[in-house]
Amino acid sequence: MIFLKPLPMIMTWLRVILIPVFLILYYSPIEEARFWAGLVFMIAAITDWLDGYLARLLKVDSKLGAFLDPVADKLIVVAALIVVAVEYQYFWVTICAILIMMREISISALREWMAEHNARDLVSVSQLGKIKTASQLAALTWLLYGGELWGVNWGELGFIMLYFATILTVITWVQYTKEAIPIILETSEIK
Repeated sequence: MIFLKPLPMIMTWLRVILIPVFLILYYSPIEEARFWAGLVFMIAAITDWLDGYLARLLKVDSKLGAFLDPVADKLIVVAALIVVAVEYQYFWVTICAILIMMREISISALREWMAEHNARDLVSVSQLGKIKTASQLAALTWLLYGGELWGVNWGELGFIMLYFATILTVITWVQYTKEAIPIILETSEIK
């Protein structure tokens, strides 16, 4: 089992490497480019869950992994949000993309702040946060593909899931911020 220990970190790096791959596929002139781009994004999304699961299973914990994993998640989500907002050019899709990006960046910064004050546990990932992430990744996969498969219009389903994910995004944003406010006020230089 020792040979499996580097696997979670490899998957995290793979997620970063897959960003240009899905972008190149998405904009390439090949047939079914959007299908292949969506598939690559879906593989990256699965590694988001799988690397964490394997790290816990193998009891692999590293500071680099703890730092890089959420960064990789944010990078791939932001890249996909930009592609989707540009592709669809719908007001509500753009608003969703902006809200999700604002939340992801601000909560990442908040977690760093809380870690510096030994209070990161207050803003650790909640169950609702995990559902939010899964919803975002599903929505983006479906919107990147945007076509019909097995009698399902994945683009339409993607819009619904994106709106749902955005609602969860705002709820978790408020929850994490609310948890952090006492520490922020306590450690703030402005009193």
